[in-house]
Amino acid sequence: MLKLNVNNETSRLLEVILGTAKSIGPTPKAEDCYDPKSRENVLKGTYPNETDMCLEIQQFKSVLEKYNINVISPSIIENYNQIFSRDIGFVIDDTFIISNILPERSKEILAIDNVIDLIPKNKIIELPADCHIEGGDVILHNDYIFIGTYNGNDYSGYKTARTNIHAINFLKQRFPAKKFLSFDLIKSDSDPKKNALHLDCCMQPVGNNKLVTCPEAFKNVDQYDWLVNHFGKENVLEISLNEMSQMHCNFFSIDENIVVSEKNFVKINNWLKSFDILVEEIDYNEVSKQGGLLRCSTLPLIRA
Repeated sequence: MLKLNVNNETSRLLEVILGTAKSIGPTPKAEDCYDPKSRENVLKGTYPNETDMCLEIQQFKSVLEKYNINVISPSIIENYNQIFSRDIGFVIDDTFIISNILPERSKEILAIDNVIDLIPKNKIIELPADCHIEGGDVILHNDYIFIGTYNGNDYSGYKTARTNIHAINFLKQRFPAKKFLSFDLIKSDSDPKKNALHLDCCMQPVGNNKLVTCPEAFKNVDQYDWLVNHFGKENVLEISLNEMSQMHCNFFSIDENIVVSEKNFVKINNWLKSFDILVEEIDYNEVSKQGGLLRCSTLPLIRA
């Protein structure tokens, strides 16, 4: 059986699911895209191709394996996008939660049945149908669980609103020892610079109590101020909406001292290096054109 263990974003990674770009299918029509970054690239004629994304993901996999991490790939579903494994489920401590995601992505969970079958049944949670949540909105920070959401009355009108208050309340009941904090995020189905698709698109803890975040992505100033006060202003790097839309927050930690990041993110990479964090810089620009990056591609199962 598989003994899960994840309670933060930075403890040493031991086992992870990494998404795949194999057989992702044809370029979608703009009206069928469910995030504004993909839509933008379809309209510009710059939507990424399978070959380029497979090369980028293989480069990421090679870095992970260099650090003796067990990397699991989903089984291939023909003509189906399976790059962003983060969203289909997530681990809290030793429990696997199956996400309630967009109907268009509902088959993705089937591709990791071989992993789910190894998890004890009493360590798997399936949410009620009215509880919408995706793993990109869930950030673990030891005793805290940060969750991105959208509280507007027009929630159902946004393709980019993926996590609701019902899911947050459900998880609070299932994990009473955790301190849950929700963050109301900006949403747009058409403009990637006005859309925080998930919480990990606009904030992420890193290193020893450091934080990278985009203040303009948070609708509630008090919620954002809490974050800055919690981590300490001297430990926070703020980025712009434009940088957020390019996925600058979506690096991935192997441990407190090793981070995988896009090679073109000079500001963030240099900031991380200033704290003696080793930055593994790779090319992930093509994947980013679908509105996700490194953290989005991963589903950690075991951290030390």
